Amino acid sequence: MKSVYVYIRALSHWFGIAFLAGVISACANSTAGYPPAPLVAATPGYNYLVGPGDTLSITVWRNPELSLTVPVRPDGKLSTPLVDELLVQGKTTVEIARDIEKSLSKLVRDPVVTVIVTNFVGPYSEQIRVVGEAAKPQALPYKQKMTLLDVMIAVGGITDFADGNRASITRTSEGDKRYSVRLKDLLKRGDTSANVEMKPGDILTIPQGWF
Repeated sequence: MKSVYVYIRALSHWFGIAFLAGVISACANSTAGYPPAPLVAATPGYNYLVGPGDTLSITVWRNPELSLTVPVRPDGKLSTPLVDELLVQGKTTVEIARDIEKSLSKLVRDPVVTVIVTNFVGPYSEQIRVVGEAAKPQALPYKQKMTLLDVMIAVGGITDFADGNRASITRTSEGDKRYSVRLKDLLKRGDTSANVEMKPGDILTIPQGWF
């Protein structure tokens, strides 16, 4: 009778270990518990918006003395020889060119202005932020058709402690809705079906693994 009792206890102990191992395995392969991020997210007709830290090349046709390259100040404004305190943050290059033309028209006859962004930072509201177990957590300027893989290349991948398949995207453009993404499948297994598109203002959170 005693031998049967010992056998039952041993069997129970073994099943307990097996159950725990199954739980650990399931946790290691689980996603963040949010709906999967849409594969396509880019906005048709998207136009880049200028932000503090951007560098603008301003060309005034037939007026080379008024043409220059200038940085956007932290307050979102810039100054040119004949234009003071022009707010450019959150505007497209076309809108900025028209604003400069309007200001110059008081002193220059029929000015024609072209504005090109030569160094990209973008407004804070449109930057892609990567936090948690990335090799180099940082904020990145958004670019049309930017994908999750593009973001991970820019931040150097994930750390050895990351739980890649429990990562998530907080989409500020959709009222902070959260989506799950499979970084481990994408980076470690080369599963391109996990390579989703990003949207302006997305926050990618990479949690630390439990084990």
